[in-house]
Amino acid sequence: MTLPLLMTPTLPLARCRFRFIVTTPIRLPEWSGSLLRGAFGHGLRQLSCMTRQKDCGACPLQRTCPYPAIFAPPAIEHEIQRFSQPPAPYLIEPEQWGARHLQTGGCLQFNMVLMGRALYEFPLIVEAWRRAAGRGLGPAQGGQAGTAELNHIDYLPPQGEPVALYRRENNVLAEIPLHVPVCPPVSKLNSVRLRFISPLRLQDNGHALSATRLTPASLLTAAIRRVALSSQLHGGHAPEWDFKAMAQQAAGIGEGEKALQWRDWGRRSSRQQRVMKLGGVMGDWQLTGELTAFFPALYMGTWLHVGKETVFGLGRYELDYDASQ
Repeated sequence: MTLPLLMTPTLPLARCRFRFIVTTPIRLPEWSGSLLRGAFGHGLRQLSCMTRQKDCGACPLQRTCPYPAIFAPPAIEHEIQRFSQPPAPYLIEPEQWGARHLQTGGCLQFNMVLMGRALYEFPLIVEAWRRAAGRGLGPAQGGQAGTAELNHIDYLPPQGEPVALYRRENNVLAEIPLHVPVCPPVSKLNSVRLRFISPLRLQDNGHALSATRLTPASLLTAAIRRVALSSQLHGGHAPEWDFKAMAQQAAGIGEGEKALQWRDWGRRSSRQQRVMKLGGVMGDWQLTGELTAFFPALYMGTWLHVGKETVFGLGRYELDYDASQ
């Protein structure tokens, strides 16, 4: 059975670009998403936590506190599976790959995609970043971590020029626009190309899949799951998709050119007190076959990313397709 084009899930989203001026030199690792997320979490907790308990799960204010709701949503039971780490209502997109040393007066820039509650807590999120950057980013140099000052924030619409939300000179934060992505009209789609600009990490039984072990079905299933769960948790509505039928159709999707290369990186986990290797594949991947039904999930994935550790910015891709097919 060939599935028709499905409705795009209703999920308000916003992509914003944060730009800071470096006030004390900052050393960024090969992939700065983990470092930035950790700093953001410290700043958000400092602003939000009223009880100062170490464990949010034991806190009587857990259900109302913005810190766990935004930074680390608690485990949930879902019809797909039990999720010990449900998707957070945000993700961070570092500017580029590669270790860098930012000097005083330089620019630290990254994007943040917000959805659900994170959109309504935007002023709190901005203040958390302001505090995080002032407190220190990256490893200490000469006893001091690098610092930066928030300079401006832009809203990045799907089309058109960036819209200023904050400028340091006037110190006024504008209301963040809400955008609900609508899948472009496509009558039939037989080929798409995904260009992964940050590592795609898909796993099987806890082990990351190499380029040779990745299949179109594994990618499409992960994209469907990511979009469906995010839409339900942060948009309030689960898409009315036939997951069983989609999984069956995904098994028949083929691939054309597959130019993926493994890119390794590691981060230090403060919770586990060890360095974790979190590599993935980057490059181009063409899928071929009856892809019409999967287009909404692939389209939404250009905001939500796909795979593991999307909150660090992993699994980000650009999507090329021909709507006239």
